[in-house]
Amino acid sequence: MSKSHKAITPFAQSLQEAVDTLQSLTALEPLVVAAADTVLGALEAGGKLLFCGNGGSAADSAHIATEFTCRFLGDRRPYPGIALSVDGGLLTAIGNDYAFQEIFSRQVRAYGKPGDVLIALTSSGKSRNILSAIEEARRIGLKTIVFLGKGGGYTKGAADIEILVPGTVTARIQEAQKFLLHVLCELVEPGLKKE
Repeated sequence: MSKSHKAITPFAQSLQEAVDTLQSLTALEPLVVAAADTVLGALEAGGKLLFCGNGGSAADSAHIATEFTCRFLGDRRPYPGIALSVDGGLLTAIGNDYAFQEIFSRQVRAYGKPGDVLIALTSSGKSRNILSAIEEARRIGLKTIVFLGKGGGYTKGAADIEILVPGTVTARIQEAQKFLLHVLCELVEPGLKKE
């Protein structure tokens, strides 16, 4: 087989999919800027950030909550970012005593107040517990931001700001969402107080 007809390797195909997905994010810039403005406004006013997601999105939620509570690029005061997926005892109690669909919405009701922001992640848009969390957040007066994929599923249209990553491959959507979350941090951090 000549070099010009060489079959594409799985690595090269995955890399090309990642590049294509990241290049498709250009159109999302206004939404990411709006999300950053919402987050900065909430933190400046003394509000907090609540994060939720399932599986890999739960891990990404915890990661980004850490970026706000610890630091991202530079030294600054800590800001409240709470990942709703990290307390195994609480999650299993709510799931057992109520329903898995309520594992995040019940925490939103417990911890959230008007002026706070819920940031939810779902690569499929088909997580009932994410939709329930968004609905509860809006009911009690939180701003809501959701990072979606795969067309948005039945969660599309539920949040104040929705950032929909184009594509159908879960891994590429999650990689793009993590990139967008890091950009969100980069946009917000310069406006945060250092002390």
